[in-house]
Amino acid sequence: MKIFAETDRLILRELIPEDANGMFELDSDEEVHRYLGGNPVNSVNQSIADIEFIRKQYVENGIGRWAVIEKSTNNFIGWAGLKLITSEVNNHINYHDVGYRFIKKFWGKGYATESAMTVIKYGFEQMSLKEIIGIADIENEGSINVLEKCGLKKLGKFDYNGRLHYWMKIETTKTS
Repeated sequence: MKIFAETDRLILRELIPEDANGMFELDSDEEVHRYLGGNPVNSVNQSIADIEFIRKQYVENGIGRWAVIEKSTNNFIGWAGLKLITSEVNNHINYHDVGYRFIKKFWGKGYATESAMTVIKYGFEQMSLKEIIGIADIENEGSINVLEKCGLKKLGKFDYNGRLHYWMKIETTKTS
């Protein structure tokens, strides 16, 4: 399995079928899905299908969400990564979105910020992206704080699936 990045506390690697139980623990939690449409999964089979979908993105788009593993325990604690968005969102298409999602017992430890910063660095340095987008429900203060700590700026609000979200962006500081 491919490891994409590491920090002092985390390993960011490809999602594999063996992550299905961790994905189910993550995505079956209603509180985790509070700002994600309120539609948690209700079977491990849904998590298996999600992993297969993400693995297909690795092949088709060269990128996708990654498993986040806590080094001290070797536990799956969530995911983070870039996703190429190929459908229109807020009048934009074919952009890279930074995202993250963690099992609730791992909230408040700085893992979202740590992994998102690592993902953004990867996008700029390894993929030579010029910009990375983040979107967050305007009521999701935790996610907004993470994106702002990572350097994304609010550019405006837009309707996403019937809820107001911030459209946020960070651009590379490298000049070519």
